[in-house]
Amino acid sequence: MNPLAKELNELIAQTNPHVLDMLSDLGKNLFFPKGILTQSAEAKEKAHKYNATIGIATEKGGPMYLECIQRKLSAFDPKDIFPYAPPAGKPELRKLWVEKMLRENPSMQGRQFSNPVVTSALTHGLSIVGDMFVGVGDHVVLPDMLWGNYNLTFGTCNGGIIKKHPTFTAQGGFNADAFRAELKKTAAEKGKAVVLLNFPNNPSGYTPTVAEGDAIVAAILEVADAGCNVVAVTDDAYFGLFYEDSMKESLFGKLANRHPRVLAVKLDGATKEEYVWGFRTGFITFGATSTEPQPKMLEALEKKTMGIIRAKISNCPHPSQTFVIEALQSPDFLPQKEEKYQVMKGRALKVKAVLDSGKYNDAFTYYPFNSGYFMCLKLQTVDAEKLRVHLLDKYGVGAISINSTDLRIAFSCIAEENIQELFDIIYQGVKDLA
Repeated sequence: MNPLAKELNELIAQTNPHVLDMLSDLGKNLFFPKGILTQSAEAKEKAHKYNATIGIATEKGGPMYLECIQRKLSAFDPKDIFPYAPPAGKPELRKLWVEKMLRENPSMQGRQFSNPVVTSALTHGLSIVGDMFVGVGDHVVLPDMLWGNYNLTFGTCNGGIIKKHPTFTAQGGFNADAFRAELKKTAAEKGKAVVLLNFPNNPSGYTPTVAEGDAIVAAILEVADAGCNVVAVTDDAYFGLFYEDSMKESLFGKLANRHPRVLAVKLDGATKEEYVWGFRTGFITFGATSTEPQPKMLEALEKKTMGIIRAKISNCPHPSQTFVIEALQSPDFLPQKEEKYQVMKGRALKVKAVLDSGKYNDAFTYYPFNSGYFMCLKLQTVDAEKLRVHLLDKYGVGAISINSTDLRIAFSCIAEENIQELFDIIYQGVKDLA
């Protein structure tokens, strides 16, 4: 093991040995090298005559660039576009994101957490979590309505075992009892659990109520009290898109600083929250495991994160970080975001109104949804994959088949005035096949 990795592990162990036990073998071996990047950072500060360190080309006191590219980006200084971004992300962006998290999550006020590290959007953040905390045979607890990429990330890539529980109760709420039972089972078998809390959920579009969220937190604390180490990951990709009765905050604020055996990890980003999918700008933030100051442990986790970023992609794109900074600082940001939120909410509520008409009840019903981008139909009489192909071939309508009964609809990309027609076509497609 590299001496730098040993040093980080010792810092973690001195603060909380349970967190060290949560790390996978790879996680324990991660470190941020004191190599080119460290030496370049020192040179940037002190090399006032010539700086012959980092591998970019310069001219006239700034980065070299092609004018045909720069003229399309003329609103931005070349130094904020062309050079490499710092491995943990631009400091001003990380600071702005902390301010945003605290503004939108009052439960995080007064909590102790790391400085967010910039990731190449949420999928990259999930990959980092997998590398750092999921070893071969480790259990990852998820609802059965889940984003399929979790299987690839945690199962195929990291060797974890996906343990699913029913998402909903018969009454239509989040099945906190099933979650608790599956978590207790994993705790008894492994003594360690990685919990994925994806709200608003993809594919169902459901966010738990405040009471259901409290039940989730209580279940995690219960198994922690019994001696299980829990890595509680909040995948907040669709954060803020809450349309009806639900939690309006990430569960991160209720899980951070709560228990020595609970490490809360927050994944979020501008990708979907700010409608900039192609920017690929996300964040990973670690919560402390106590109300007592734990700066060394949090710094060690940050450095391990920087180490895996350095190893896999070196650093995240610079231009998109600059664009997000510009947006967050704009006086137009909040009113424009509210405008888009109202559009999304209107679509969601229109879907619900159309489906609640009873017109389609002999063909399909729907799972509860109150947030996010998606909702799911539960088909009564036909196979979802056969219907998907039929809708595509005959009507030019695309949807996603989740399994034999569930069809995911992304109302995020359907104009409100077209929603009635969309479901009329889906209904006709069912009738065609039936």
